[in-house]
Amino acid sequence: MADAKNSNPDNFKGWLYKWTNYIKGYQRRWFVLSNGLLSYYRTQAEMAHTCRGTINLAGAYIDTEDSCNFVISSGAQTFHLKASSEVERQRWVTALELAKAKAIRMMEAASDDEDEVAPAEPDKNDIQNTLRMLNSKLEDLTTCNDLIAKHGAALQRSLSELELIQDAAEASSKIKAVNERATLFRITSNAMINACADYLDLAQTQGRKWQRALQHEREQRIRLEETIELLAKQHNTLERACRGNLTGDNKGNSTIGSLRLSKSTSVPVMTKNGVKSAGLNSAMIIGGANEDYSDDDNEFFDAIDESPSFTTTVQLPPSHIKGHRRTDSGASVTSIASSEGAGPKYDDLSSTDDEMSTDRPEQGSVITVKTQGPLPRSGSDHSNLSDASSKDSSKSSQSSSPVQRKGRKRRKKIMEKPNMSLNLWSIMKNCIGKELSKIPMPVNFNEPISMLQRLTEDFEYSEILDRAAQCEDSCEQLAYVSAFTVSSYANTTNRTGKPFNPLLGETYECDRTDDLGWRSIAEQVSHHPPAASLYCESKEWECWQEFTMTSKFRGKYLLIIPQGIAHLKFKKSGNHYTWRKVTSTVHNIIVGKLWVDQSGEMDIYNHRNKDNCHLKYTAYSYFSRDIPRKVTGVVTDVAGTAKYVVSGTWDKKMEAAKILHGGERPSSGGKDKQQIYQTGPPKLMWHRNYPPPGSELMYGMTEMAITLNEIEEGVAPTDSRVRPDQRHMENGLWNEANQVKVQLEEKQRARRRKREADAAAAQQAGKVYEGHKASWFEKKQDPYTKMMIHMYNGKYFECKEQQDWTKCPDIFTT
Repeated sequence: MADAKNSNPDNFKGWLYKWTNYIKGYQRRWFVLSNGLLSYYRTQAEMAHTCRGTINLAGAYIDTEDSCNFVISSGAQTFHLKASSEVERQRWVTALELAKAKAIRMMEAASDDEDEVAPAEPDKNDIQNTLRMLNSKLEDLTTCNDLIAKHGAALQRSLSELELIQDAAEASSKIKAVNERATLFRITSNAMINACADYLDLAQTQGRKWQRALQHEREQRIRLEETIELLAKQHNTLERACRGNLTGDNKGNSTIGSLRLSKSTSVPVMTKNGVKSAGLNSAMIIGGANEDYSDDDNEFFDAIDESPSFTTTVQLPPSHIKGHRRTDSGASVTSIASSEGAGPKYDDLSSTDDEMSTDRPEQGSVITVKTQGPLPRSGSDHSNLSDASSKDSSKSSQSSSPVQRKGRKRRKKIMEKPNMSLNLWSIMKNCIGKELSKIPMPVNFNEPISMLQRLTEDFEYSEILDRAAQCEDSCEQLAYVSAFTVSSYANTTNRTGKPFNPLLGETYECDRTDDLGWRSIAEQVSHHPPAASLYCESKEWECWQEFTMTSKFRGKYLLIIPQGIAHLKFKKSGNHYTWRKVTSTVHNIIVGKLWVDQSGEMDIYNHRNKDNCHLKYTAYSYFSRDIPRKVTGVVTDVAGTAKYVVSGTWDKKMEAAKILHGGERPSSGGKDKQQIYQTGPPKLMWHRNYPPPGSELMYGMTEMAITLNEIEEGVAPTDSRVRPDQRHMENGLWNEANQVKVQLEEKQRARRRKREADAAAAQQAGKVYEGHKASWFEKKQDPYTKMMIHMYNGKYFECKEQQDWTKCPDIFTT
């Protein structure tokens, strides 16, 4: 039970029961709530040395399950807790909610302070004034100290004289003198305390200010050093290119093998205010700041386009994999397609190390596959596939292709993007180290769709799921699902605009049953931390997810790390798949052209029969001879037997080859074993639809993306298509869009402050405050991941038929 001495809800502590595992169940633990952090220990004595776990309430969910149980989740970890009584549980929940609100306010206040102080340079006059004030406070402290010493000595003398007096009348007069001296001592002591408090407050305030200014100068110095280093490398490269061109002209050569030149390339230029981009009409080498040239004799040649083989590396996970992680795999799978000759060849065998992560005890093996027909580099040419693959694909398309539907006519283009300049450096230099959701960005960096619409865009290639639904073999179906997960990244190659952050309660409906056979509904269910829930259904399958992410701006690049888990269920077979998206990295934030890369590992797990597909997204490298943006993987059954090898690139296409035969033989060392698999011809799983002509003037959008924000009748008043700042941006009115965006965000902050006030009032009245409640999604426990997520309640399309929007909040009125 909680400590009875808890009077301050910001510092709360007591005993609670925490769920540990299915063997031990709930165990008694000592919990401490302090400064927005909830920590627990096995005993009170452990508080001095061992903390068993901590959750930051600023980004946590707090949910009550029944009369005594409640759950706290931050995405990375979850506490399932139980109190001794309902009253005790309510005391904890109230204290946690208040501590969470206070932590969020402190975080935003710190963010505002950083915005104001970080860019300012220390002024000599300010420093002199501050030192003068500190000296004045110090003189006050010295004066108070002298007075305290004087009055203290007088008080001591009076007390000593009082002890020697025996006459009552004389003692009475001495007592009066002692009281007067004690009063003077108390007044002087209070003055000393106040002077100390003023001095401490001034010193701490100025100390924090100087510390932030010093950190700002340190970061600026580091950025300038990196920029100077980049300029030196590019100068060296251009000088070598110039010498090479002069040498090549003298010898009759027309090209330089070590360089690939491009026109109109941006290079950083040092200015008085920092770094900016300037056009370079000559040329520069591909690579940017990440390349390391150790000496002038190193040359890096481009890979030959007419390569006769295609090599992929696929990692084989253990047989029983549960959950979703981004750790290294236990083994790798290599697939090599030979250019000439029929039948498999086992000439080139590679070996692997025995190093494996501790959570994967089963050892994998290297798989080397050689089949006819290379995987082409060009995504537009299907004729490079083998005849057998073409026949197989044609049979599959005849038997399992989705029904072609004719939908209503949709728009094919939007207004072209205005050519408006913006000082990127002046905005970005104040955003280093902050959460992306906390950065106030103008619409100049956006594209005219919201994050909810961007999530819906994942279903552009829904025909892959329609084909997968017709598969009888669950492993083949899993290969199609893996291609579907890859297809959602195809448009990021030329889409670098940031989607609008949805307002709390904002929704987006996309009904494509007339042409694509599915419909979806998405809603922003949380603002701190940002979270969006999406549900999509067709006749053959249904898909849902709660999307959350963490993001950090690191000066040169932006990391976007998804946290939510996606679910896909096929209605006919009952196969239920889950996966988590990989990390996205946006490069060249400050200098150069923006480009996006995907990297990491993904596990697609079938909860019905425990099939698994392990995919690896290879990070792009300038020095790698491998195909850029490569994705490789292997499909295994419940016994860990490899069934399919999948390979391709996330920006063009994915193929899958069925494993026909496998065997074992000792490696060169004689101890380890390698498995050699013979595969059939590759089968095309997915091919990218490229954007229409002129898309670069329309934010790089595809045909489907262009239709997402098209005005439709009958949608909810909270739909993203009704959002005014987003509509202004699409219409080219960027100044008006920026003004409306500020008004909408301020209105959202006002609603949040009202909820916090209502929560505090409910806590004082001893009532339960539910907070914001989503309109079309309900918070439930995911039976597969055991996490609390928002799941679709099935009421949106019923309310749409009746045009009953009473559940929708007013969020777009300015």
